[in-house]
Amino acid sequence: MASTRQRDILEKLAGAGEEAISRVASSQATSRLLESVNGMRDRVDELQKRITGLDNLEKRVTKLEKALAEQSKPKTTRARTSSGTTARKAPSTRSTQRRKPSSSS
Repeated sequence: MASTRQRDILEKLAGAGEEAISRVASSQATSRLLESVNGMRDRVDELQKRITGLDNLEKRVTKLEKALAEQSKPKTTRARTSSGTTARKAPSTRSTQRRKPSSSS
């Protein structure tokens, strides 16, 4: 007899649960809530696609910034040897030969 009473209670609970679920499912508030959730899912998917696009753009910008930084660095020159790179002196206006003293005595 206890098992039939327990079954009756469980059947009543199950019936009440099914009734509650069917009432909630047929409610307009529930359908609006489900529409909102589905719309939110679509918006989240769109945002995720945009963020992925932004990540790609950030990678490209970082690469361009590095390239620009390398180009704007002052170029280092090699130390030149003194044998071939020094400028020649301009020729002197003086004569390089000494004049002999005149003998006018």
